[in-house]
Amino acid sequence: MGFKLRLLPIAGLILEYSIWCHAADSDIEMDAKAQSMHRIDSLNLLSYTMLLILTVLTVWLFKHRRVSFLHETGLAVIYGLIVGAIIRYTGSSDPVLRMSVIPSDDKYNSSLPPDALTLHYVKNKSYEYLFRGEIHNARDNAIDMKATFDPEIFFNIILPPIIFHAGYSLKRKYFFRNLGAILTFAIVGTAVSSFVVGVLMYGCVQLLPTRMATSFTFLDTLYFGALISSTDPLTVLAIFNDLHVDVNLYALVFGESVLNDAVSIVLSGSIQNYAEKYQSGSGGFETIAFLKAVYDFFGIFMLSLVIGATMGMLTAFLTKFTRIRDFPLLESALFVLMSYSTFLIAEASDLTGVVAVLFCGMCQAHYTFNNLSDDSRTRTKQMFELLNFLAENFIFSYIGVSMFTFPRHHFDVLLILTGFSCAMIGRAVNIYPLSYLLNLGRKPKIPTNFQHMLFFAGMRGAMSFALAIRNTASEIRQAMLTTTSLIVIITVIIQGGAALNLLHWFQIPVGVDEETESLTRGKRNGSITPSATTEWSDAFGESTQAMQPNGNEKARLARWWTSFDTHYMKPLLTHSRPTLLETLPVCCNPLARLLTTTEQLTQEHADSDSDLCIVEHENGVPRIGQPSSTAGAGATGRSIPAISGHQI
Repeated sequence: MGFKLRLLPIAGLILEYSIWCHAADSDIEMDAKAQSMHRIDSLNLLSYTMLLILTVLTVWLFKHRRVSFLHETGLAVIYGLIVGAIIRYTGSSDPVLRMSVIPSDDKYNSSLPPDALTLHYVKNKSYEYLFRGEIHNARDNAIDMKATFDPEIFFNIILPPIIFHAGYSLKRKYFFRNLGAILTFAIVGTAVSSFVVGVLMYGCVQLLPTRMATSFTFLDTLYFGALISSTDPLTVLAIFNDLHVDVNLYALVFGESVLNDAVSIVLSGSIQNYAEKYQSGSGGFETIAFLKAVYDFFGIFMLSLVIGATMGMLTAFLTKFTRIRDFPLLESALFVLMSYSTFLIAEASDLTGVVAVLFCGMCQAHYTFNNLSDDSRTRTKQMFELLNFLAENFIFSYIGVSMFTFPRHHFDVLLILTGFSCAMIGRAVNIYPLSYLLNLGRKPKIPTNFQHMLFFAGMRGAMSFALAIRNTASEIRQAMLTTTSLIVIITVIIQGGAALNLLHWFQIPVGVDEETESLTRGKRNGSITPSATTEWSDAFGESTQAMQPNGNEKARLARWWTSFDTHYMKPLLTHSRPTLLETLPVCCNPLARLLTTTEQLTQEHADSDSDLCIVEHENGVPRIGQPSSTAGAGATGRSIPAISGHQI
């Protein structure tokens, strides 16, 4: 008995030592596995970095050699396809360890898998595995699996700087002078295109001899029409900018592409809401549900717009009434964080961050940019231009890579050809009938060659791909992703490469000077010659008569907003003149003093702001950019009180 008592402690020590050794071995193995995964992640990111480096060097070579048959986005797609094929067919030596798991009960619905799985591996140890999606073809190497990113990365990290840059770099004076046509193409045209593509796609799919013909519903094809109606004419715009194509054509192409991204994402969300929240499952058309979906579309769009504009104006207010401009680094950091928070606020509010960040960028450019220090102005413009370049090329590289590495592609040749044909028909319905309607009341009219260029500029890009890859749980959505990816690749490479030739075929003039240059050449001794007046009228898209006080409603509305913005919004949110002391009634002087800064009072001239439209007239001829003090005094008949402005 005593012997046994002496052995028991020894046996306990041996058991404890054995457990400790096993735990130590397990920790060593886990460290090795973590190091291996870190190496694979680094290799994966290195492959995309090398893709971007190769794209940059090739773009430089093309520019140096004046090669214009292929844009940088087309290069990124081609390089992505090559790297994707290499990853897919060579892989890595690190195998993927798999374990089949079968649920022990019927607690979970098969159509809605759990968010996470807990695996009880050994005694007192459990591991959690997060849901990634349905897998049909299991991948056997780690680098192939790691080459696929979470779709939320595109929406939350990559898309925001692209959309913000579009609003921040918008040439607002050309945009607003063609606002009617841009809104028609972007809102009405995108909605019509989505419906046409959805109807044609549904009819064609039912006739296809494929097993998915009965799986596609009308809402599925309508959703495909919404996502494929988004355009991304990067190649065409780059060529337009290099060759100085007519500024109105540039504004139409760029303005439509900026807004129809926002319209497309809101429209696709409304279709999903109709399917998920309102449709009872009968399969028939429900009027009330449809009206609610339309209400959602306009409600989400407008609320997102309000959030974006509010955050932009709040940033302008902060930069005006603080001395943060004395610290340019902090000023730039505040600018970036306020802009990005706009996207997150809208998404967290179940709205659309793309719309919010777009209009935030426009407000930041119109108001906040005037308050920034010179360092911050340069830094923010160059930084967002760089982020836009890298993000765009990364997405197009990933589109090429994912064609080989993404595990949930579904290739159906007939469906792909049908989708491409329907997308082209939808684009034609967007451009030609609406151009005809616009030309009934537009001066000058949109010429036929401009319409052809608008049609061929409808390349698909980042937004279409991001919407398609966001949900690939079902076979139908997988087929949509494959079709969308191929449409993006084909349009970017072929249509983008043919853009320069299309300009010559359609006889579109290049080397056109901007409107301000025409005005400058037309000035003689402070007046505008009749020829310059004609040039001005043609460039602005409206006749001089239409810009008179008895002109059409569009001109009156533009003049009203410009006057309101000049006399109230810009004096409130920027340091521009006239000040609120000159524009507000005398009874509001205490409030006006509080909202007027010393910098505003010490300025001798107004900010030259011709971004929207020119509203002052003299003898029936428009004129631009008078000093603010004169304009303000003439408007109110009051001089500036000698007070000190307020800044924190």
